[in-house]
Amino acid sequence: MPDYAEEMLVKPGARVKLKEFDAGFHGKHESHEKALPVIQAHMQKMDQLQYLLYAEKKHSLLIVLQGLDAAGKDGVIRHLMTGMNPEGCRVAGFKQPTPIESEHDFLWRIHPHVPATGMVAIFNRSHYEDVLVVRVHDLVPEKEWSRHYDLINDFERLLAVENNTTILKFFLNISKEEQLERFKCRLDDPTRQWKISESDYQERGYWDQYMKAFEDVLHKTSTELAPWFVIPSNHKWFRDLAVSQIITSRMEALQMKSPKPTVDLADIRRKYLKAAA
Repeated sequence: MPDYAEEMLVKPGARVKLKEFDAGFHGKHESHEKALPVIQAHMQKMDQLQYLLYAEKKHSLLIVLQGLDAAGKDGVIRHLMTGMNPEGCRVAGFKQPTPIESEHDFLWRIHPHVPATGMVAIFNRSHYEDVLVVRVHDLVPEKEWSRHYDLINDFERLLAVENNTTILKFFLNISKEEQLERFKCRLDDPTRQWKISESDYQERGYWDQYMKAFEDVLHKTSTELAPWFVIPSNHKWFRDLAVSQIITSRMEALQMKSPKPTVDLADIRRKYLKAAA
């Protein structure tokens, strides 16, 4: 099976032109139905690996999801949560900062949500909003937001080195045409109409600006310790397949093992199994 971790990785320092990426790519898989056994295998493996992560308590995992409206951030989260025990996983969403958050540095609201040892954290949007929305809408001068790239790299280095956090960042890449079709589906589906707003359509007018902002993010903040992956996301099922494969492959590389017992098993057997007999 292709290694999507290598195929979709943005190598540190690489210049990225998103128009050169095929958002409709789906590898050798012809359909969701035919890919389903592979997807299910990844989810089963992810469940086993998260169990080891939680038990061993030597590592943590941070998954960052970024993408334009309707790219599928919520869908990826639902998919991942089917393969993870919620007890060891938390999801945090980052929208417009609150007045209190705005009175602090841009990372202040992020740090409380990073994963503790043994835990998984999934970010729906993230600290990268401060070099995306802030930049595109000119909310602060360039001399301010342009400093954030280095601060983000330092922040992620801190997590990776000091807390042994594996950081995986996914840009969910959809085409402009696919986004419009998904907006239409939301308009037509009474169960999803709550997800659509006028601002969704207004933001499409900034498409090129967002693409440039994302290209700079990928170029300046994909590092060995915190790599970015560009995920083709026009096909929701392939998006989920690629993300879950990359996560499982990176978790397997941690070579986690079940911890040794902290009690005398022989003593417990002697005391309690004989008594039960």
